[in-house]
Formats: sequence, C-alpha cells, structure tokens
Amino acid sequence: MVPLDWLVGLLVLVAMRAIRALGPDRASNLGAAILPAIAPLIPANRTGLANLKAAFPEKPDAEIRTILRGVWENLGRTAFEYACMDDLWDYDPARPSEGRIVTTQADLYERLRDDGKPAIFFAAHLANWEMPAVAAAAHGLDTTALYRMPNNRFVARAIQRIRGRTMGKMVASGGGGVLHLARELEAGNHVGMLIDQHLHRGVHVTFFGRTVRANPTAARLAREFECPVHGVRVIRLPGNRFRLEATEEIVLPRGGDGRIDVKAAMQAMTDVVEGWVREHPEQWLWLHRRWR
Repeated sequence: MVPLDWLVGLLVLVAMRAIRALGPDRASNLGAAILPAIAPLIPANRTGLANLKAAFPEKPDAEIRTILRGVWENLGRTAFEYACMDDLWDYDPARPSEGRIVTTQADLYERLRDDGKPAIFFAAHLANWEMPAVAAAAHGLDTTALYRMPNNRFVARAIQRIRGRTMGKMVASGGGGVLHLARELEAGNHVGMLIDQHLHRGVHVTFFGRTVRANPTAARLAREFECPVHGVRVIRLPGNRFRLEATEEIVLPRGGDGRIDVKAAMQAMTDVVEGWVREHPEQWLWLHRRWR
C-alpha cells in the first residue's frame, strides 16, 4: 500500500506544480471548466441535487441545476487555486477595494491581534474556504486552524507544505488536536475551525429546517475559556476576486448556570452559516451528506 500511496502522492505533487505554473487566474478558470464537465459522472452530484431540492423546495428544477453547476465550478476553482495559495493574497490596506482580496474589516483583525485575548473563529465550506486562515496569518494573528488530515500521508505532507507557507499554524482534527487548540487559547492565542460538516457524535442542531449533527468543539472551547467567538466567511466575486467578511463577537446563549450552553451556542453559529449559504448557495459545498 505504501508504494501506491507514494505514487498517488507523487502524481498529486506533479499536478500541483503544473497547475501552479499557470498562475492563480488561469488555474482557477481551468478548474471551473473541468469539474462541471465531469460532475454528472461523480456520485456526489446526486447528493448535491437531492440536498438542494430539499433545502429549496420552492425553487424550480432549472434554478436548482444552475446552482449545482455553480457548486461544481466553485469546487473546481478552489481545488486548482490550492496550488497557488501563496499567490492569491494581495490585499493592500492602501487600496482595500482594488486587489484580488477585498475587505473593509482590517481594523477588526488588528484589534483582535493587539487585544491580548484569545478568540475563536468559525467558518464554513464557502467559496475558497482556506482564505480565512490566510487572512488571519496575513494580518499577524497568532492563529491555529483545525483541519482534517488526508488519508494519504504523502499527499498530506504536500498539502502541509502549502498551508505552512500561507496559513500559520495547523493542527489535525481529533482528540489531540482539540487539546492543542485548548493550549493555544490558554496562551492567549486564536483558533479557527470549519463547523458545517457532519460529526456522528456531534450535537443536534437545525440546518435548513432539518436536524443535523454539528461538531461542538467551538462551543465547548468558548464555554471553557469564556473567549469571544467570531464568524468568518469568504465570498467569491467576479474576476477571480474575493471579499472577506468577519462578524463582531457573537453573543452565545447561556444556561441557567450562567455558562455558555453548548447545544444552543452551536445552533446560533449554525444559524449564521445558514444565512451565509442562503446568500450564495452556489458557493457552498452541497456535495457531502450533511443530513443523515
């Protein structure tokens, strides 16, 4: 199995180098052309179609299929942009609306960087979902992001090298990863995580009117450390540009003991994510089995 894993890892590395040579614009456009073309052959296409029909029963079939094509385009762009991550960030505070990256909230990042307090960021699989971690590192926040390690260790090493150049500190998900995040918060640093995927031991919350299980790590850490929680998202704009947005501190529900209620807090965060997805449904990853 190791030789096969090595071969797959080598092929991924060669492909990423070839894509990187295209530059971020051509790479993104190529990904947007390739993936929708082969999407009907991929089983996840049926999952995405069923998810969209259940989430938006009022939308006509033609609109649902247009959204689904946009989902594949976004995924193709994101996958190919991965090879060019360190070329994507070009935010210039002197020209906040003119580069590839658009944001009017640099002051929020600066406040969080300089206040000496820990904070938690949550995000979702929207647009290029790696960009919030890039933004945090670019603004000088000491941030550790939780991520899922690929099963192929050779692919994982290649991805870690890319992430290490642009995204600050990373820690693999799992029990050890959560303990690592706790140590970072205890030291007054920041942590970030995606909260919109199924966790079979997660807490029950409602998402698009249906019950799902959500990973409670963000709420449990907020309860333990009494630190602020912020939502961060990326919106894909025309012309291969991105707008980054972050919420102010979200006031999380508390129980009768005065402490943060984990289940209710995860519902509050999930509600924020649902609002984001409703704004740009073609930019969310509908292709996974979020409802089970």
